[in-house]
Amino acid sequence: MMKRSRWMIGAVVAGAILLGATALAEAAQGAGTAVEPASAYKAIGLSLAAAFSVGMSILGAGYAVGRIGSAAIGAIAEKPELLPRAMLFVALGEGLAVLGFAFAIWLLLRA
Repeated sequence: MMKRSRWMIGAVVAGAILLGATALAEAAQGAGTAVEPASAYKAIGLSLAAAFSVGMSILGAGYAVGRIGSAAIGAIAEKPELLPRAMLFVALGEGLAVLGFAFAIWLLLRA
């Protein structure tokens, strides 16, 4: 059940980014201008790449935090002085999602 919810969250976020990027591409193009297929395909390709990068980074971060978090709780239960180190490892796993989001923003700004 937990795996399925992670996939659903990643798919929803990736779909939202894709729809937003497509709407931005249409708005930036203007209503009265002619459509160039190459620029439209470039915008759609970059939007798909951004959606994929966010989706995969969120899935990876969820997996990492789930594994590291459960091990950290077990270690903290036995040795409470390991709390700062365990929090550092959990934060490193969460940094994957932030980097994926930053990469997606960079891709969308190239469109």
